[in-house]
Amino acid sequence: MKNLLLLAVGLFFSLSASSQILKPVKWAYSAKKISKTEAVVAIRATIEDGWHLYSQNMADGGPIKTTFTFAPAKTYKLNGKTAEPKPVVKFEKTFDMNVSYFEKSVTFTQKIKLTGANAVVKGTVEYMVCDDSQCLPPETVDFSIAVK
Repeated sequence: MKNLLLLAVGLFFSLSASSQILKPVKWAYSAKKISKTEAVVAIRATIEDGWHLYSQNMADGGPIKTTFTFAPAKTYKLNGKTAEPKPVVKFEKTFDMNVSYFEKSVTFTQKIKLTGANAVVKGTVEYMVCDDSQCLPPETVDFSIAVK
């Protein structure tokens, strides 16, 4: 009985050690005033080798596209849509379609019109990442970016 208990505990710890939490994307945020009434918010994803993050401009039926949601505030208004650089476009058998994605790093930018002092841009980014053998479940990350 004691041997069975030791085996169970050992198995638990070995499974726990091998099931590491994967976090292949790290996010960083900044803002820069370009005039007294305008600023650009930059949201940068650094992506580990072998992984890719999907574009905002994906057709339905494929992986979850990257989506930014900005909280309304009295100190700023969005000016246009969130911009992104040109993604890699490739046919993926898994989704049976062309997909658009980024590797290594990508910076998304959002222009804002300043309508008050001490603007803080808050919101969320929802995204999904895949490598050649797996996709991780979609994740949502909160952000808060002070405009100085």
